[in-house]
Amino acid sequence: MNFLTRFSLKNAVAVFIISFLLILGGAYSFSNLKVDLLPNIEFPQVSVEVVYPGASPDDVNEQVTTKLEDKFKGIEGVKKVSSSSYESIGIINLEFPFNADMDKIEQQLNTFIKDAKLPDNVQTKVNRFSFGSFPIYNISLFAKGDTDVERLLDESIIPELNKIQGINSVSVGGTKEDLIRITVDKEKALQYGLSLNAVKEQINAKFLSFPAGRINVNELQVPVRVEEKLGEVEKLENLQLTSPLAKQGAPGTAPTLPLLKDIAKIEAVTEQAEKTRYNQKDSLSMAVTKKQDANTVEVADKVTEVLNKYDDQVDYAIGFDSAEGIKSSVETLVKEGLLGALFASLAVLLFLRNIRATIIAIISIPLSLLFAAIFLNRLDISLNIMTLGGMAVAVGRVVDDSIVVIENIFRRVRRSKDGMSDELVEDSTREILMAITSSTITTVVVFLPLGFVGGITGEFFLPFALTIVFSLLASLLVAVTVVPILARFSFKKVPKEEEETGLQRFYARAIAWSLNHKAIVIISSFVLLFGSFAVVPSLGFTFIPNEQQKTLVAAIELPASTSLDKTNDVSLKLEKMFADKKEIKEVTTGVGSRDFTTGLKRENKANYFINLKEGTDVTSFIKELEKDMQRITDAEATGTKLGVQELSSGGPPSNNNVDIDLYSNDLEALQEAAGKVEAYMKKNKDLKYVSNNFTEKQKQYLVEIKPEKASEYGLSGFQILGTISDQTTPVSVGTLKLDGKDQNVQLSYDKELSSLADLEKVTLFGQRGPVALTEVANVKEVESFTAIQKLDGKVYARVSAQIQGDNTQKVTQDVVNGVKDLKLPKDVSLEGGGGSDETVKTFQDLGLAMLIAIGLVYLTMLITFGKARIPFIILSSLIFVPIGSLVSLFLAKEPLSVSVMIGFLMLIGIVTTNAIVLVDRIGQNRDKKGMPIRESLIEAGKTRLRPILMTAFATITALIPLALTTSSGTLISKGLAITVIGGLTSSTLLTLIIIPVMYELFFRKQAKQER
Repeated sequence: MNFLTRFSLKNAVAVFIISFLLILGGAYSFSNLKVDLLPNIEFPQVSVEVVYPGASPDDVNEQVTTKLEDKFKGIEGVKKVSSSSYESIGIINLEFPFNADMDKIEQQLNTFIKDAKLPDNVQTKVNRFSFGSFPIYNISLFAKGDTDVERLLDESIIPELNKIQGINSVSVGGTKEDLIRITVDKEKALQYGLSLNAVKEQINAKFLSFPAGRINVNELQVPVRVEEKLGEVEKLENLQLTSPLAKQGAPGTAPTLPLLKDIAKIEAVTEQAEKTRYNQKDSLSMAVTKKQDANTVEVADKVTEVLNKYDDQVDYAIGFDSAEGIKSSVETLVKEGLLGALFASLAVLLFLRNIRATIIAIISIPLSLLFAAIFLNRLDISLNIMTLGGMAVAVGRVVDDSIVVIENIFRRVRRSKDGMSDELVEDSTREILMAITSSTITTVVVFLPLGFVGGITGEFFLPFALTIVFSLLASLLVAVTVVPILARFSFKKVPKEEEETGLQRFYARAIAWSLNHKAIVIISSFVLLFGSFAVVPSLGFTFIPNEQQKTLVAAIELPASTSLDKTNDVSLKLEKMFADKKEIKEVTTGVGSRDFTTGLKRENKANYFINLKEGTDVTSFIKELEKDMQRITDAEATGTKLGVQELSSGGPPSNNNVDIDLYSNDLEALQEAAGKVEAYMKKNKDLKYVSNNFTEKQKQYLVEIKPEKASEYGLSGFQILGTISDQTTPVSVGTLKLDGKDQNVQLSYDKELSSLADLEKVTLFGQRGPVALTEVANVKEVESFTAIQKLDGKVYARVSAQIQGDNTQKVTQDVVNGVKDLKLPKDVSLEGGGGSDETVKTFQDLGLAMLIAIGLVYLTMLITFGKARIPFIILSSLIFVPIGSLVSLFLAKEPLSVSVMIGFLMLIGIVTTNAIVLVDRIGQNRDKKGMPIRESLIEAGKTRLRPILMTAFATITALIPLALTTSSGTLISKGLAITVIGGLTSSTLLTLIIIPVMYELFFRKQAKQER
């Protein structure tokens, strides 16, 4: 690469122009990067949602879920298949490896669904999961004046929002529906033998429009169309119905046929299927999701721009805003990065004590990071906590190559009698070229094994690794091109170098002593190493450290079949309690809205987004809130389930969960076992958010048809089903054009069935006339489960909880052992585990990645130095990295985590840099100057002491802001920064002593001969 330095010195203006263009290109690319909280990762997970109207959980399980599960098991690579069968709906979740072709899998799923021979009225929907599928906004909307907000949304706001590039969907909750309700008098309808379905068919028969062929007229074919439309509500009221039991009049006269208004009341009504509020005030609730690759901040800003256009007609309040969190995290990381750059600059100034030299040394920081931005933009990688974290971490390292170059030029100029010249600059750069090139390449290659980690960890840290790799390669390029030019023009007048400093003389004596007492040095180092491992048990072991969120998600679930009105009454009392809490800033409520976990709408559930004020102790407040919620629900609706937890940021799984899976085909035994395990886990102080997916039983009326009796009266099962269904569920006639507008029309009886006795009195109409339901069926009350859950085809119950501390592995093991000691029903088997299993596997993968990284570093240095022993000498510096890292983690009370492991991986590259710079000089002394080994060691130590300390100090100081941060959204980098700071500090100090000792040991025969 020396030709680049030579070219740069001869074409300084061209290099400056190229650099300026790269700065502009980098700034442009940086401004165009999509801003998001997390890397754009699509999870290899698919859910199939199946709607089977009116079916019980058992029917959904037997006729739909099981059939599909059997088919899906044949898909290549499927890791896990889980299903939940509820009333009228089933959800099947499939999990695949990260290298799976999800487009191909989705095609296979659709093919299998078509081949499964499901019931005719079953509808299916396949959904894929990614970070982008989470809503970025939850907005509450309020009318100003007499504005019809729903109409404004439908006609103006939503169409405008859908035009925004990057919007995936806009859904609105809390809307009201205008419909024509036809309430049929049950007794009058029975007199005429009319069911709701019979009335529906006669209404629909009056709304027809069909082609009826063509007529040839003057050689033209004119189409004929037959239409019949009532058109007005008045005409609908006067619709004459045909009846199998119409009363006959006098002989020779037509039978008396009823009009619709004779047996029914027809009225326009407004219904609200779900109720939404913001701080106890009625509102509409709008959820906005973005497309997978869209810029979250940009999309969010455009949404508010659209809403602000209509601020004279509608008010809005944002209950959940992911863009705000992203902006905060980005600003924090940018601030940490800038502070890091400032600290690194001060570190360089402290050592060089020359402002020009300092400016030249740190010029690589903006150039390298902007250069990296060009590649990130080309690869469509967003600006997120991982890429920004990579830049913040890279700030200290990208300056290293420039420091070594500028220090060498600076030192040579101060010693030179002839002063500054192109030859001196070129020669000074060439002297350390191999050292900086090999050290940069070793730091780059340590990130290659991240590809072996795989899974969410590999995908999540890939942007982080690429950011550092691009920045380091750019820094090397800057160090051998731009830095020599700037040095050429800046160091024309510099003071002569002083004699050896006191630090250099002290270090020379330390090397000499160490070489004479090798055993003491090595034994002391290993004592320190093994002593540091003593703190490991107290560190804790987790995937990612827990981070408190200021948004809570709460939910209540009243007993099954509770009405929407009752759920709403209970919710209003809870919302009043929320309003009295000084810690709560705002609450967004949804009663009967979609459940956050299953996506199902249920009248007996209410969900809440609760935003807390700054400074609230989240953990203690959640406990207080749960107690107050429980007090109210116990008084209002006994048996209500509730839960409060922090909103998940949607990042990589925290893996701080513990799961107990219980298996049995005996649902009663399974329910008993799940209850015992849930009670046990709730007593454990290390656990929070304990949940049990096994639902309670609910009362059910079962109609068992007597086949012989039904046949005797000429009744089919579907006739009986239809007659009962008419009296329990409104019948939708469809959307009809009445009074000039499309209106939904709904049929229902005036008297609902309200007891088992009412159900028994239902009258059926068979071929032999009316017959009581009890004549053809047994009607009885039973209890059944409201959902059936299966994992890989086996019925199961899962009791889950999150771990409060950072030692996930120990807590998980204690919980599993404790559950095994419980006296569970005999035919219930259990499996225990959770996030700690995934964490252990990830740590094992990262350990393997480190071994591969060390192997790659060895190969790189073997190619660079051409001697098999030299890489071993350099790698010996890695042995003592854990000393500082583990002690630093212990002092900072930071657990072992994936972030820490990535820090160790980085250290493999960073620490070897110092050793390479030292060993490279030793080699030059021996090969070019013919010095003896010991003299070479001492001279190299004194010469390279300053650049080694400068590069290490610059990296350490640049990471200090990141290590000390308390802001949310940066904890993923905090453990990494602490690990690198501690490991680099201890390894640098030991490297300066250990490397000379190891070098002389590896060449002991030659060293002995020379002495």
